[in-house]
Amino acid sequence: MLISLLLAATGLVVLLVGGELLVRGAAALALRLGLTPLFVGLTVVAFGTSSPELAVSLKAALDGIGGLALGNVVGSNIANIALILGVAALIRPLSVEAKLVRIDMPIMLGCSLLITVLVLLNAGIGRVAGGALTLLLIGYLGFSIWEVRRERPDIQQEFASAAPEADPRVLLQLLFIFIGLAGLGFGASLFVRGAVDIAVSLGVSAEVIGLTVVALGTSLPELATSAVASWRRQGDIAAGNVVGSNIFNLLCVLGITALVVPVAAGEVGIIDMGVMVLLALLLWIMSTRGVRVNRVEGGLLLAIYVAYIVWLVAWQA
Repeated sequence: MLISLLLAATGLVVLLVGGELLVRGAAALALRLGLTPLFVGLTVVAFGTSSPELAVSLKAALDGIGGLALGNVVGSNIANIALILGVAALIRPLSVEAKLVRIDMPIMLGCSLLITVLVLLNAGIGRVAGGALTLLLIGYLGFSIWEVRRERPDIQQEFASAAPEADPRVLLQLLFIFIGLAGLGFGASLFVRGAVDIAVSLGVSAEVIGLTVVALGTSLPELATSAVASWRRQGDIAAGNVVGSNIFNLLCVLGITALVVPVAAGEVGIIDMGVMVLLALLLWIMSTRGVRVNRVEGGLLLAIYVAYIVWLVAWQA
């Protein structure tokens, strides 16, 4: 059990470091090739921050553990809203940008419903559905770039600032990309192996580990970012970080993974999918009531997460 925990912890650290190096190298190289900081911030950086989830889900699916791959995405989306925004709102009530409420939250809810229907009808996500999700991702990115270019210059600068400055050292950028990709592959292998061993030791399914341990581990960057943003009175960044991450998890992680190898649902069922959809809907309703999420609502989100985890443990007992 201890060795399994060490494997999972080591894999998680390697995953996070690999993702960071990949983002830095790819974003800097893209800037050097003439792409605008705004485009890089909305695409390369956004994709790179989802790379740990993608690496873990892809590795799990290739190993025939589709339930862990799907559980990782569903569990991450549940944790992002209920745990991360719940904690952030308890630290300080979150203001939510109107654009997020008007456009991105409905998109997140729609994607959550789409994935739920696909999984329940087909007991997973096949290659055709994966291709459709990937096309939707491209459409979403294109729409986001068009939308941001219509916004005020200060908003454009906020997205552009996510990209690092261009670096003339091309070889260093390529080295970062290579090490980052290698780290993602190696870290995902260790993390999935450790997670599966933990599941076997505890007598629970890989799907439950995916919904809990794996999902929480791959959501740690979002937790840190949102907590710090909330503490610094930047609630719009905290909420935007979570909503954007959830959309990328559904369209990018599941789309690309299923395109490579079909993702089986395993024991991830209607209750897990329902909690994900319910939280997306609840967050949208909370935000439309005053373009903010207060401490009471944050406490409610956190209570839902705790209740869900307790139910998972009790169901496996």
